[in-house]
Amino acid sequence: MSNSRVVPFFDYPRLFLDHQVEFIDVVKDVASRGAFIMQKDLREFELALASYTGAKHAIGVANATDGLELALMAIGIQPGDEVICCSHTMLATAAAIVTAGGKPVPVELGWDNLIDGDAVEAAITRHTVGIMPTQLNGRTCDMDRIMAIADKHGLFVVEDAAQALGSKFKGKAAGTFGKAAAISFYPAKVLGCFGDGGGVITSDGYMYDRVFQLHDHGRDIDGEVRCWGRNSRLDNLQAAILSYGLKSYDKVVDRRRAIARKYQELLGGIEELMLPPSPDANADHFDVYQNYELQAVRRDELRVFLRNNGIGTLIQWGGKAVHQFERLGFTCRLPKVERFFERCIMLPMNVFLSDDDVVYICDKVHKFYRG
Repeated sequence: MSNSRVVPFFDYPRLFLDHQVEFIDVVKDVASRGAFIMQKDLREFELALASYTGAKHAIGVANATDGLELALMAIGIQPGDEVICCSHTMLATAAAIVTAGGKPVPVELGWDNLIDGDAVEAAITRHTVGIMPTQLNGRTCDMDRIMAIADKHGLFVVEDAAQALGSKFKGKAAGTFGKAAAISFYPAKVLGCFGDGGGVITSDGYMYDRVFQLHDHGRDIDGEVRCWGRNSRLDNLQAAILSYGLKSYDKVVDRRRAIARKYQELLGGIEELMLPPSPDANADHFDVYQNYELQAVRRDELRVFLRNNGIGTLIQWGGKAVHQFERLGFTCRLPKVERFFERCIMLPMNVFLSDDDVVYICDKVHKFYRG
């Protein structure tokens, strides 16, 4: 079977092409000033990012994985310290804990496919020092529960908010609940740059100072070396590109939420599918739909059928949860997560989709299940 219509999972060239005149102007401006590393464009973006999230501080870093590592290093976790995370997350979440010197403890997901509070509490031992919830697919966890557990047991919280810029829980932005958080600006993110990029946000003055030092060879904001550090700086050119994108970010989020409503309207009646919560399902949550991840009966067959009809899909992280990478030393079983990864699939979700594209995708899904 073949089809002439193509709806890619993410149309990477359009990230540049749809605004190429404006982006060329940004590049010319930055390059003509020779402003490549830690110039005013970066500082302006950091201020804008902090303002947008409601955090007191933001630091541009090389990528979100570095951001998580730097936050944990700033806290000072020690060998043997355990940090609880959900197994339904990118391996980088757990890797950051290992790189910073700790031990990741992956746990089950809850009804909304995010970290389960009961599982977090059950996993706490005398070695547990922190919780790292992942605000996944553009949705923020029930942070009331997570913060209550952390307060009860004296644990820190660092958020993996890589996929959640603009997402909120009870009106509070993802990334602003714990001591610090990391955000990703990978090209396919809701706010993406032209390569790797990330940010750390925090309202804790000590965390800001320490992460700033660690991300720039141990130097503080005055250039004095205070500690050993490394190079994890967000390139100034990428910061300027991100500043341009942040100006229209709310419109991008609105469009993604509109697409999610359309998916809910057109696919909500298919009993073989378990869709993510719709934009209007719960007033406590404001989701930005970084991804549209659902569960599907006969997932692999559906994926082939959609591919044969020109529709790109994705099974996140190669179809493996964190604890399923056994060569990394994990031995636990997490049945809910494992069941999820047997059924999960992502449909296209980005501003390059037209309404006709969404209708086409949904028509093909209906045809697969109903003939």
